[in-house]
Amino acid sequence: MKTATLVTAFVLLANAAQAADNDASKPLAIGAPVPAATAKLKNPADGKTLTLTDTKGTKGQLVVFTCNNCPWAKAWEQRIVEMANGYAKKGIGVVLVNSNDPTIAEKDTPELIKARHQERAMAVPYVIDENQVLARAFGASVTPEAFLFDKAGKLVYHGTIDDNGKQPEQVTKRYLKDALEAVSNGKAVPVGETKGIGCGIKFKKVS
Repeated sequence: MKTATLVTAFVLLANAAQAADNDASKPLAIGAPVPAATAKLKNPADGKTLTLTDTKGTKGQLVVFTCNNCPWAKAWEQRIVEMANGYAKKGIGVVLVNSNDPTIAEKDTPELIKARHQERAMAVPYVIDENQVLARAFGASVTPEAFLFDKAGKLVYHGTIDDNGKQPEQVTKRYLKDALEAVSNGKAVPVGETKGIGCGIKFKKVS
């Protein structure tokens, strides 16, 4: 009994520590509208600012929190960019968001985000959530983490990209792609929510 109690206590402490490290609120619930849609986001590619309202598509909207250096974000990056570029042509408004504090994540400066946008031939905006307003409003906690909204602006998919980040040839469940395909065709999403897998977003320290 004592062992079980100690294990339970350890798990609770670990979960609390992880939550504190992520410093994120609870993720959006399925069916929720797009939050912080008018928050200003810096676009290093052209030096301008935009909002999620500016990137809304005619059939839906995809917001992916990602970054430059997380091993998980890098492993899924090609797949994310291919889906982003492809479905942007099918009426899905897409924006990739970097919410990391660059004083903690040194590879996530505006210059390096701009360079990554060019290197990966991204046809969609890769923006900076400078004050982390978007990450907190969405309850995003890891990179990569996807939020897909339908034509009505309601959240229909939240979670990971697929079931095998490190071995793309062994993927059997394409959660995000299946959801994008459904939304672009005005159909119901087959799986609405999965667990996000990745590196914790580097939130600014609050003094």
